[in-house]
Amino acid sequence: MKNFRTLSKIALVLIYLVIIAGAIVRMTGSGMGCPDWPKCFGYYIPPTQESELLFQPNHSYEKGMMILIDSEQFMVAKKDFTSAETYNSSNWELYSTHDYAIYNPVHTWVEYINRLIGAFSGLPILVLGIWSLWFFKKNKWITSIAWLTLFGMGFQAWLGKTVVDSNLAPYKITVHMVMALLIVAFILYLIFATKTTFKIQRYHSLFHKLLFVGIILTLIQIVLGTQVRQFVDEQTKMIGYEKSLWLAQPELDFYIHRSTSILVLFINGYLWYSNRTFNLGYNKIKLVLGCIILEVFTGILMYYFDFPFLSQPLHLVIASILFGIQMYILLEVLYQKRTINKAIAY
Repeated sequence: MKNFRTLSKIALVLIYLVIIAGAIVRMTGSGMGCPDWPKCFGYYIPPTQESELLFQPNHSYEKGMMILIDSEQFMVAKKDFTSAETYNSSNWELYSTHDYAIYNPVHTWVEYINRLIGAFSGLPILVLGIWSLWFFKKNKWITSIAWLTLFGMGFQAWLGKTVVDSNLAPYKITVHMVMALLIVAFILYLIFATKTTFKIQRYHSLFHKLLFVGIILTLIQIVLGTQVRQFVDEQTKMIGYEKSLWLAQPELDFYIHRSTSILVLFINGYLWYSNRTFNLGYNKIKLVLGCIILEVFTGILMYYFDFPFLSQPLHLVIASILFGIQMYILLEVLYQKRTINKAIAY
């Protein structure tokens, strides 16, 4: 039980590393650093310079490998073959999944490292899925959630492919992020369900209801935040890196996102007050309030100080950590509620 819980914690850390890596990919604009998936330009290890993507005579090519023609379009090998002295178009077909035709070594390796972390994070989850079978008789929920997590990782990998194939469609990026948070919630359940000792805490109905509302608001804020970020990305393409102009004329999503943050602060501030007043024992609510204050601070930095370096990924990562802490507190609350119901039943 203890080792299973330790492995679950490792899996959680790795998932958060994936979220951090994804945020850095988004910040650096490296989302299309690899135009294909799961390989990168048809290679397991991507090229480090553009010359490696140019046609090479007497070179062994494998099916799916890509070359760049006239720095304008990618061609894909139709089959395994060894090239002749000159380029033979019959061996190649145009890469038509999308019209992306740029090689940037920094973007490529940032995206590639993101994928490596994602693949590595799946290993402990695979082990947890197999290991959880031993818990089936004792706690079917552990086995069920472990396998849901495993299937969720598979679905997340497929989503990653569709994001690349769609040339970073905004709604797919949002679904990709929400799915990552769902996986976080599953792993947190595994961590909590395998606890052997519990703190002295009290159940409070209003605290429970407001906490649930707070979690929903956090999810809404994350979704709205990804939409605002997409708007910023579009502004970057249109007007370049004139950061002061990115939110000069924001869309409605931005105003909703900013206004809702006040409600989030109020609700979670009241949760902190209730926990302290009624001595409920949910001490992690202090971390929730700390995350929200940091969220407000990074939001102010972005809007009023023209997006300082790392402010965007920090804003997203802190929001995902906030969600995780809230979910864990909810698990604590639900445990106390079940304890009371069992006592009443007896």
